[in-house]
Amino acid sequence: MIKLENVYKAFSGQQVLDGLSFDVAEGESLVIMGPSGAGKSVILKHIIGLLQADGGLVDVMGHNMSTINSNQLQVLRRDMGYLFQHSALINWLSVYDNIALPLRETTDLSASEINARVMEALELVYMQDAQQKFPSEISGGMQKRVGLARALCTRPKLLLYDEPEAGLDPEMSGEISRMIRRLKEELGVTSVTVTHSVNCALTIGDTLAVFEHGKLLLSGPPPEVLNSDHQRVREFLGAPID
Repeated sequence: MIKLENVYKAFSGQQVLDGLSFDVAEGESLVIMGPSGAGKSVILKHIIGLLQADGGLVDVMGHNMSTINSNQLQVLRRDMGYLFQHSALINWLSVYDNIALPLRETTDLSASEINARVMEALELVYMQDAQQKFPSEISGGMQKRVGLARALCTRPKLLLYDEPEAGLDPEMSGEISRMIRRLKEELGVTSVTVTHSVNCALTIGDTLAVFEHGKLLLSGPPPEVLNSDHQRVREFLGAPID
């Protein structure tokens, strides 16, 4: 589904990705962790085509993201959903209209078809009763769920999550993580998640990849990585789990 091979990216002479390589299989949930400023979100931007690598290969669903043209990218993005770190809802649109927006902008679906998709997405995140509310009228956790519904409404094959627990209290963070895991199991969607939360990684991840200075330090099942004897991974993630 996704392949990064020897990927390099620098900004203003600072190397952010330094020969990074990893694969994500279809249906897999990959969690990426690393220190702040290490370039985790830069990886997501390469996958969705907002950035192009300075060198190496970024392949997404059979498309080379360095040579893909704008029309091909537009079509590819219809199979991708993105949950932004701070939800990125439009304040003057209702919950319903926020979710419907990508369908109205990128598809030729009829109004009734869009309504069916929106209601389906609202049901998946348990937000049916909030469809006519505005973002300012709902909590941060509910805003995350709306952002997730918006990402789901196009029925994507690939979901990208940028800090899905950011700005949430521990209880709500756990709820969002469990919801992401449930949706993965129910829908079989491939996903890549950037997070700082060990609990989030344990809940949603099939594979945990830890990287620093643009290089992969260690990857594997989350419990295995969290209990590894890799010195830098232990320093970053803390004590091993029971």
